[in-house]
Amino acid sequence: MNRSFYIIMAAQFFSSLADNALLIAAIALLVQLNAPAWLTPLLKLFFVLSYVVLAAFVGAFADSRPKGNVMFITNTIKFIGCVVMLFGSHPLLAYAIVGLGAAAYSPAKYGILTELLPPEKLVAANGWIEGLTVGSIILGTVLGGVLISKTASQSLLGLDMPVVETSIDTAAESAILIIMMIYVLAALINLRIPDTGARYVSQKTNPIELVKDFAICFKTLWDDRLGQISLAVTTLFWGAGATLQFIVIKWAQVALHMTLSQGAILQAISAFGVAGGAIWAAWRVPLRDSLKVLPYGIAMGLVVCILALYNSDMLPNTTIWTIGKFEISLNLLPAYFLLILVGWLAGFFVVPMNALLQHRGHVLMSAGHSIAVQNFNENISVLMMLSIYSGLIWLDAPVQAVIIGFGIAVSLIMWLVIKRHAANQAEYDSMHLIGEHKH
Repeated sequence: MNRSFYIIMAAQFFSSLADNALLIAAIALLVQLNAPAWLTPLLKLFFVLSYVVLAAFVGAFADSRPKGNVMFITNTIKFIGCVVMLFGSHPLLAYAIVGLGAAAYSPAKYGILTELLPPEKLVAANGWIEGLTVGSIILGTVLGGVLISKTASQSLLGLDMPVVETSIDTAAESAILIIMMIYVLAALINLRIPDTGARYVSQKTNPIELVKDFAICFKTLWDDRLGQISLAVTTLFWGAGATLQFIVIKWAQVALHMTLSQGAILQAISAFGVAGGAIWAAWRVPLRDSLKVLPYGIAMGLVVCILALYNSDMLPNTTIWTIGKFEISLNLLPAYFLLILVGWLAGFFVVPMNALLQHRGHVLMSAGHSIAVQNFNENISVLMMLSIYSGLIWLDAPVQAVIIGFGIAVSLIMWLVIKRHAANQAEYDSMHLIGEHKH
């Protein structure tokens, strides 16, 4: 990998870290406003709405100028969303503005990989990018949890300047201020991303024409035998991942008796698994073998079901390891192990799928347009799953039942995807055989 790739990785890490830390700060703001519990998952729904609504336009925008320039502009939009949230706007609206920036950021972030690297390096690149992205999701959640914790917030609020009145006087507001600084850091790194020299045909500006182009790209990817499988898997993965983020926080509160801050920090545990699975896939799975990892998706759904069956009352609350003020208790070890395993399986099966999808998209159309189609599908999945989860919370469904239903649904969908791939392969082999007989 060249130096430019590592600059892109750094920019992506800090931008995604801030996105997810801001989610926890926004949840804390909702709690501060005494908002009903079912509003919490709607934060993510408002965030991803832009991915769906603007899908036809962000690909063209990403391909209209150098990707580093696009990433800087969109990162600035995220910063503006932070400012709006800090100065009194409703958290749902402000987080939607951040989502607007993220939706336009994504095609540039992934599209630049196909401009920068040959196809044989895409799985490895995606291993690092996906491991880093999912790791930043988890670590961002942890950072948000730390920033809203009593200890950290008291220290931050105690830093008020004696002359200047900032009007920042709650844990959530102090957290948002720190997160804004992370967005500034990401923007500065964006400025260091070099121009790859890739140029596309002049992009259309007529909205109707852009929607027509997007519809053609959408159909092209879903009609492609390899594209449809990888697109189905990544669509399921990101919808499931976004929902699982909220489920784990809720499960930590109910089954492990943790606070919001502790539940957010708990998600760091699965980061080790995700990073490990992603790196292992990057090392062991070449692009031509990417479809062999599909069964790991079924396994991930089944492990999620096991997660629902455990609670911290099953084992004694005995401290077995202390690091400074951090204690690891015996009754939490099974939860840690299961979260690491879920993370490893997720990282291992999604990285080759993402690389395959990027490669097919790059072959069939431009980088920005293919990523926009991918984002549209993935975030439709996020919207649907979060809406269902929000409805279940509103109906006061037991979290254990929600988790089991979620895990079974993931495994069943992955089984159907495997069956579809087998049918596609059989059809391809049959056509190939007929072609040989003709010759």
